[in-house]
Amino acid sequence: MRKVQQGFTLIELMIVVAIIGILAAIAIPAYTDYTIRAKVAEGVAVGSSAKVTVSENYANGVTDPCSGVNVGTVGLTTVSCNAGTIGLSVATGINGVTVTFNLVPTSGTQGVVWDCTGASSNKYVPAECRS
Repeated sequence: MRKVQQGFTLIELMIVVAIIGILAAIAIPAYTDYTIRAKVAEGVAVGSSAKVTVSENYANGVTDPCSGVNVGTVGLTTVSCNAGTIGLSVATGINGVTVTFNLVPTSGTQGVVWDCTGASSNKYVPAECRS
């Protein structure tokens, strides 16, 4: 009688482990970048309430465009406002990455147009903030 092979050889198992290691080496940094971008997007959402307040102040002719803006820390995001320019700093808590950028308003006949400037890391900010 002939004995039937059962299980995998050592070489087959080593190949599978190597493939999993290569995939993990690619996937983990990509997932980390994705997580940081998600936290920065959350910071942009926090800053959107400040954008609405500043836009209303410009529309109503208020002398201080930052009047009524809630500044301070909300979650991971620190919001500041100076002469209408909204500063956002997001401490992601991942690998010590903190992303800072400004939302700068320009008041015109069509309303307020926002420009994103001063990004500390173009890798993580939204597309409209990349230079």
